[in-house]
Amino acid sequence: RPEEEEEVMAASMLSSARAALARVAGGGRGKGRDVSSVSSSVSFTSFRQFSAAKKSSDDDTPIEVDIPFPFEVHKLDEVPDQKVETTRGEVMAFFKTLFRMRRMEIAADVLYKGKFIRGFCHLYDGQEAVCVGMEASLNYEDAIITSYRDHCTYLGRGGNMYEVISELLGRKDGCSKGIGGSMHMYLRENNFYGGNGIVGAQVPLGVGIAFQQKYNKKQNATFALYGDGAANQGQGFEALNIAALWDLPIVYVCENNHFGMGTAEARASKSPAFYKRGDYVPGIKVDGMDVFAVKKAVAFAKDYVIKNGPLVVEMDTYRYHGHSMSDPGSTYRTRDEVSGIRRERDPIERVRKLIQEMELATTAELKAIEKEARKEVDEAIEKAKACPEPPEDWLTKNIYSKKPHSFDVVRGVERGTMHAAF
Repeated sequence: RPEEEEEVMAASMLSSARAALARVAGGGRGKGRDVSSVSSSVSFTSFRQFSAAKKSSDDDTPIEVDIPFPFEVHKLDEVPDQKVETTRGEVMAFFKTLFRMRRMEIAADVLYKGKFIRGFCHLYDGQEAVCVGMEASLNYEDAIITSYRDHCTYLGRGGNMYEVISELLGRKDGCSKGIGGSMHMYLRENNFYGGNGIVGAQVPLGVGIAFQQKYNKKQNATFALYGDGAANQGQGFEALNIAALWDLPIVYVCENNHFGMGTAEARASKSPAFYKRGDYVPGIKVDGMDVFAVKKAVAFAKDYVIKNGPLVVEMDTYRYHGHSMSDPGSTYRTRDEVSGIRRERDPIERVRKLIQEMELATTAELKAIEKEARKEVDEAIEKAKACPEPPEDWLTKNIYSKKPHSFDVVRGVERGTMHAAF
């Protein structure tokens, strides 16, 4: 029967993909490293799920998409099902946003190598599905706080590309007025609290934001993002204890890209199952390269924490660049490993494949979207290069206010050194 043939074909493709990744991940300096968590999310979705939406051109027609790999859970009585509802309009928006983010990060690579960007610069290419899938299930009353790998998160929260590029170039029109740089991007009006340069420091701050939400009886949640390299930080566990005691609406999101700087997760963490690291706090593991799986999991997580308190979500993802632009990313992993992940799990190509199988758009239409994204990036760069740097007197602004929090005196602060804010 056709249904049986489809299942056999999908199983065969999945087996081949896993075998290929096992081969490429075994060579070079990565030999002997446990790559089961990297390869376990390789997926080829059964073609059966596409039949109901063939040749659909209505942007609002509901489409049901299968999530190929089961969510793994820790101390959860309920588990999200393996189906997610979407529309043609949302699928096409996913493709456009994922591609915009990718092009922006690739452009940042070129700008850094051309010495237009100075200092630290941590790129997000490969991990874009986490950001895009999260935003699909949140609103701007929900809060996000993340680490220094924040360019795409700022864009996802509603910021524009010109503000990102300007900030990277240290120009006054940047989202932090050109004095924050790559690691410190914020969008207060949409509850994006950065962009934090100290490893793991954003996590307890996120718990504080969640406390504010509960105190003010808001039906919203805070998502505190951190990497596997920050997962052993003591401050995260201390804050999680408080969050659990007070049932705060906080989601700990571990973006596990499998390397803390240049150290593989298994060499740095005795227990690399990060979704279980909350111990008494429930957790769930998600294929962070699948934008639909992320969307489903984040919707579940938001609802859960508002009702029950904290949850740990591990996003199984991968970064293509090194830890930062000073890291070539090739001394602790093989090029074949990176290309294998890119070939089999790339979030953009997975959405492209779904679009093509469901006949939601033509190849020409997808190329037009890509062309428009490239144009947007090029125009943002050209405009940012023409923007002036911030004036020197901005260096002394936003340090002290005249009467902080209505107090006449702040211990340790000399009134004569206070400066006006923006």
